[in-house]
Amino acid sequence: MNTFAAICGIVIILLVLADAFETVVLPRRVTRHFRLTAWFYRRAWRPWAAFSRRIKTDARREAFLGYFGPLSLILLLVLWAVSLIFGFALLQFSAGKHVRLSGEPITFGLLLYHSGETFFTLGYGDITPESPFARLLAVTEAGTGFGFLAIVIGYLPTIYSGFSRREIEISRLDARAGSPPTAAELLLRFGLCPQQSVLDQIFRDWERWSAEVLESHLSYGVLGYFRSQHNNQSWLGALTTILDATALVMAGIENIKDEQASLTFAMARHAVVDLAQVYRAQYNPHYPDRLPDAEYARLRKLLADEGLKIQDSPEHLEKLAHLRSLYEAYAYGLSDRLVMMLPLWVNAAKRKDNWEAGPWDRLIQARGLGEHAQAVQRVDDHF
Repeated sequence: MNTFAAICGIVIILLVLADAFETVVLPRRVTRHFRLTAWFYRRAWRPWAAFSRRIKTDARREAFLGYFGPLSLILLLVLWAVSLIFGFALLQFSAGKHVRLSGEPITFGLLLYHSGETFFTLGYGDITPESPFARLLAVTEAGTGFGFLAIVIGYLPTIYSGFSRREIEISRLDARAGSPPTAAELLLRFGLCPQQSVLDQIFRDWERWSAEVLESHLSYGVLGYFRSQHNNQSWLGALTTILDATALVMAGIENIKDEQASLTFAMARHAVVDLAQVYRAQYNPHYPDRLPDAEYARLRKLLADEGLKIQDSPEHLEKLAHLRSLYEAYAYGLSDRLVMMLPLWVNAAKRKDNWEAGPWDRLIQARGLGEHAQAVQRVDDHF
């Protein structure tokens, strides 16, 4: 019996099974020095992100980055399967005698093939284990392969269900905070509602969304690499927009109470801090200021023109600066790590929301204008 091969096989199998269990089944974050899944994503994401930064067009860059999440999920499953097959092949190599129908000598390459057909329960029977231990290994591997396929079948729907729940609220934000969303647009559209309960309900929905994103992305880290359907949307951009808006309300806007804003800010801040650790975002002490004095003055004027007055006091500036310091560094770290743009506080120019745009709009408008002109001409002819 080849003891070294047996030890290597056992270590590989236990490492992969433990990693698959922690990644798929265990609903909490696991922290230890080495995890196969974490190692895989670190090695795969770095070159992918580096290459994406060379792409100049935003749409093409987002399209390229959008492939990583689903593709990495498939490659991770392949890595697990190949590792298990290799580990069981090492055990079969150390287990004893095998017989091939053709009578040819059994090599490690043939045992690797035998392990693969056993793992996927093909059962050709061209290679047969003879020793009791080798037969036990074959049965164990077949059961492991069957269980692995069952986990994969259940894992993929769970991932896409979590992705779908996340994206629904991001799509709803389009009509509430613009495309791309900004804190200023959200407050302009709902800060002046006769009943503040409308704005509070939006914050309440996003408090729940932040909690769901934190739970789902802690349990299934691959979700963080899945991009939104529109190029100007992302889960990080939406989360930062809500943090910006709630920070403004908490710092002080006349006639807007901050009770629900405080609860939403706390949950959203919890999410951005924990997820920065999950995705190994690095702190940058020189991250740029998202709200310089000129931009802040523009924000104040824009809100004031619509009847939303930010409190004009040094205390307001200090509180807003303090609230921003609680989350902006983490948001910048995630932005750099995941190649996701952070939202502005105020859009530079008025843009159509995603729901307002369509590929046929110009043709439809041109046809409508043409029909209108014909109708006017018929009226003129009549008189």
